[in-house]
Amino acid sequence: MKKALVAIPLFLAASIAAAQTPGTLDKIKATGAITLGTREASTPFNFLDDNGKQAGFGWEISQRIAERAKQELGLSSLEIKTLNLTPQTRIPLVANETVDLECSSTTNNLQRQQQVSFSNTFFVVGTRLLTRKDSGIHDFDDLKGKTVVVEAGTTSERLLRTLNTEKNLGVSILLSKDTISNFTTVETGRAAASMGDDIIFYGNIALAKKPDLWTVVGTPQSLEAYGCMMRKGDPAFKKLADGVIIEMQQSGEMNKLYDRYFNTRINVSGGMEIPAPLSNENAHLYKNPNDKAFQ
Repeated sequence: MKKALVAIPLFLAASIAAAQTPGTLDKIKATGAITLGTREASTPFNFLDDNGKQAGFGWEISQRIAERAKQELGLSSLEIKTLNLTPQTRIPLVANETVDLECSSTTNNLQRQQQVSFSNTFFVVGTRLLTRKDSGIHDFDDLKGKTVVVEAGTTSERLLRTLNTEKNLGVSILLSKDTISNFTTVETGRAAASMGDDIIFYGNIALAKKPDLWTVVGTPQSLEAYGCMMRKGDPAFKKLADGVIIEMQQSGEMNKLYDRYFNTRINVSGGMEIPAPLSNENAHLYKNPNDKAFQ
């Protein structure tokens, strides 16, 4: 009986402490600053342009979310701090609240939701292969006995390892640190193909020395939902971010943002164009906003 009486106050105290934990909006209001995660080469979602400035489809979304936070908090100014991330560091640095918001090419999935939260999806991609047109690789079964490169710490790495085991492909897996080194590994012949998000591969091809040599092939092994990543258990900040993305999708602003980064020249690597018409999956997403993970 006595143990039960002791347990109740301890439980209540823990609940009160959790409820009083400052959220991201409280942190922004107290410091007058927000820390946004950046990527150097996640083109066209979050990258450094030829003027050394941060740019990209996801980067602009993070800017709009930061501006909405400033408005809702009634701040006269808001300092935008940035921290460069890699596929390996992005989740830990958001989870421990070093970074408040990261919008690039980060996939929302159930496993990652155990560590962080995601906004509504702002882009849907497929996981496929990048290879030379003359490689003889047309789908994943053609990888048997070959060397394949994949970005470390990505959902594509996990999928490739699963495929390799389940289909007994005998693939030698190389790990790269980012999208540039990923493509360079294939371009220099150290790997026969690269596995990853198709939209990133279209950017790789656009940047290639000889774009006509390359192609994106293979049955998509998964659909990937890109969302903005934030700390777990912060419904107020998630609601704000979701609201911004929903408004952009339903007002047509997201279509305009798409046209700014796809099928037109962007200021990176001397000017490049990523030929990628709006997919049916993304058109459907804009009409039906959601934060659902595909896996």
